[in-house]
Amino acid sequence: MGAGEQARPGPAVGQPAVLVLEDGRAFAGEAYGAVGETFGEAVFSTGMTGYQETLSDPSYYGQVVVMTAPHIGNTGVNDRDYESSGIQVAGYVVRDPSRLSSNWRAERGLAAELARAGVVGISGVDTRALTRHLRERGAMRCGISSLSADPAALLGKVLASPEMVGADLAPEVSTREPYVVAAAGGERRFRVAALDLGIKRNTPLSMAARGCEVHVLPARATADDLLAVEPDGVFFSNGPGDPATADYAVEAASGVLRAGVPLFGICFGNQVLGRALGFGTYKLTYGHRGINQPVKDLSTGQIAVTCHNHGFAVAAPTDGTHVDTPFGRVAVSHVALNDDVVEGVACLDVPAFSVQYHPEAAAGPHDAQGLFDRFCELMAKGGK
Repeated sequence: MGAGEQARPGPAVGQPAVLVLEDGRAFAGEAYGAVGETFGEAVFSTGMTGYQETLSDPSYYGQVVVMTAPHIGNTGVNDRDYESSGIQVAGYVVRDPSRLSSNWRAERGLAAELARAGVVGISGVDTRALTRHLRERGAMRCGISSLSADPAALLGKVLASPEMVGADLAPEVSTREPYVVAAAGGERRFRVAALDLGIKRNTPLSMAARGCEVHVLPARATADDLLAVEPDGVFFSNGPGDPATADYAVEAASGVLRAGVPLFGICFGNQVLGRALGFGTYKLTYGHRGINQPVKDLSTGQIAVTCHNHGFAVAAPTDGTHVDTPFGRVAVSHVALNDDVVEGVACLDVPAFSVQYHPEAAAGPHDAQGLFDRFCELMAKGGK
């Protein structure tokens, strides 16, 4: 929800609601979840499944998520599928919410879960028209209200709400205290220091399944803090906000690179590594979100279907040439096939690489899981 806004528990049924974009376009619907008002950046997710994982991904913090799949909520929610401590989105937009939950794993209904978390949503919206509008005009601020049906009044509040450019959000979703995820089976092969910029639960679990003992540290942990763990490798996680604000994480990555400890980053971590290497970052028009994004590995030609959630990208050449940086030669390793956006970078002279997508991918796809094996192989070589 927007700062200072209040929501009443529900779930609401049949109560009028309105969504207003910052360019003035309005969409009428009904309250879904909590009754109230909320503000954030309107983005769309193209996944047909995995709505609970989307809702609980910290990378969506501060965003109002529009689901392009028309029918949402049919499998309910359960405690095991949460990717963080709770629902992270600022608001939720669906076309046709399921009235019933029908799945053997379902523990609660989605509408009630949104209401319990105080998340304001709207249903009955023409999400196809809304998605097309965002795709043509770009992601933009929006507001949802089930307290007032006056679009003009809501528009003023939308225009007064914070923009995503310049937003430093990673510390807001990061762990406050370090914690450890033990290696599965109790046999530790590697010790990993993970910088939590908005980490998803399945990420340390994916490394633990490969024999990694993962020490998760807060977003503002320094390189000295990370290296004090005496790690075999360092991981930089996904997260929300503008990477141009994350100087603290960039400094930490630079320190790890200087130390020669293997480094692996994903999503926000890819942007942080890119900045540490001297590249800039920029905001995409509408970003990549969903679990059906095709990415090409430039070294092998292999194409993977991947899970994405990012509105910013690294500015680097995608023609296959390497770039000289303070840490040696660097090349773009992966590109998005839809728009040629940088989807990964690889250092050729120091042990570091990163990708813009999510190899842990719950609820899928799993094409990129092998990147965790690549990280383990790098650690096994001692960074050589």
